[in-house]
Amino acid sequence: MAENEANFTVLPDKYSAGPHGLGDPDDKTLRKLEKNVLIPKIVRDRSQKEKCTEEVKGFYECAKDAGLLVVLTCRKENLVMRSCLERWFHDENFIAECTNQYLNQRSEYRRTGIGAKYQKKKEPALL
Repeated sequence: MAENEANFTVLPDKYSAGPHGLGDPDDKTLRKLEKNVLIPKIVRDRSQKEKCTEEVKGFYECAKDAGLLVVLTCRKENLVMRSCLERWFHDENFIAECTNQYLNQRSEYRRTGIGAKYQKKKEPALL
């Protein structure tokens, strides 16, 4: 009886399978939360940090100098930044690249049980 209780779970197999019970590492399906929230967050973060760095930097500098009048004084910088971010947010190839990045991170987490934040980055050895 205790053996049956240990194997019972309310989650479907694809969410509780895998070596650590975190889901099947080879599963490439996306839940609604992942598709509608997590993938757009990755697209937004990567486009700000990698694709539109100059535009974002220009807006932040203007906002820092303007203070409370940011709405009035930084319209041009805001428009330039938003148009750049929008271009990448609607780029299908970039979205697919971010989706693959997320799926690889999720597979690694399900395989190892260690989140992306906590995985040690390989640093070159100092001699």
